[in-house]
Amino acid sequence: MKKWKAWLAVGTLVLSMGLIAGCGNKTGNDDKPIDVKVAVIGNSNHQSTIMAKMFKEKLDKKAPGKFKIQIYENGSLGDERAAVEGVKMGTIQMTVVTMDGAVPAWVPDTQIMSLPYLFQDKQEAYKALDGVIYNHLVPQFEKQGFKYLGAGELGFRHFTNNKKPIHSANDMAGLSIRVQEAPVWFALMKSLDASATPVSFSELYTALQQGMVDGEENPIASIYTSKFYEVQKYLALDGHTYAAVSMIMNKNLYDNLTPELKKAVDEAAKEAILEQRKAIDAIENDYLAKLKDNGMQITIPDKTSFIEKTKPVFDDPEVKKLVTPSFVQEVRESLK
Repeated sequence: MKKWKAWLAVGTLVLSMGLIAGCGNKTGNDDKPIDVKVAVIGNSNHQSTIMAKMFKEKLDKKAPGKFKIQIYENGSLGDERAAVEGVKMGTIQMTVVTMDGAVPAWVPDTQIMSLPYLFQDKQEAYKALDGVIYNHLVPQFEKQGFKYLGAGELGFRHFTNNKKPIHSANDMAGLSIRVQEAPVWFALMKSLDASATPVSFSELYTALQQGMVDGEENPIASIYTSKFYEVQKYLALDGHTYAAVSMIMNKNLYDNLTPELKKAVDEAAKEAILEQRKAIDAIENDYLAKLKDNGMQITIPDKTSFIEKTKPVFDDPEVKKLVTPSFVQEVRESLK
């Protein structure tokens, strides 16, 4: 009997300690600010950095003193793959990265943003990103240990090169183009009879300068703020894909926040995304004029020729393996 009572006492003590540890131990309950390292690969004027700064500003107002947010620019914590991996492991708390860049290694369906000419304009892209795409991707991010906070803007992507002006899809033949390291981009370049060369964004300027690749493709803001006009002659405004940045947080960190701080994070992200989109959209025309002033020759190519020539990308077996066909159809249906 005494032995039984002793074990009961020990069991009760262990259970009580467990309950105490589990109650009131949510991150943010004490006065110590939560350290949040945010990794971005761009400079201070890059879209991802602007996104991070706006999120920090919003969150500091909604939860003053609760978070100590430090933004690490210029890939100082590693390239996009290292940033995403760091967030998954918890060594980095947040990152803002190209949605269809390194992220597909964990969430393949984000590569839907790499499919050419899926959106006619930005309003279509916003509608899909905030609706059907968001709802589809949230559980996929969570399975991989991420809290997906939404998508900010990079903008429609365009081709630049050092060889020749682009007037139609046929002019892409033979060019070596830097792309993100993903099968969708390889398929896109193949459809245009160009060669795909994966190069990290942080090394792209040097690769263009040294002629390792003939060209690249990026949104107008990225082309200007990264000073690619210094090492590229021609810009073709074909708008082959709409590029977004994914804002993601370590899921364990988010899950352990108090309900009030979760709400603050969610609201800050939503507001920052809307504000960042407006800011990037507003400066694109100014950046385009500056690219022209800096010597870039700008063409508006025959978009129909690009649309027709890139149709095989949607039926590529490797692309279908990575981007769920039913998901692509769902996005298309949502835009009708």
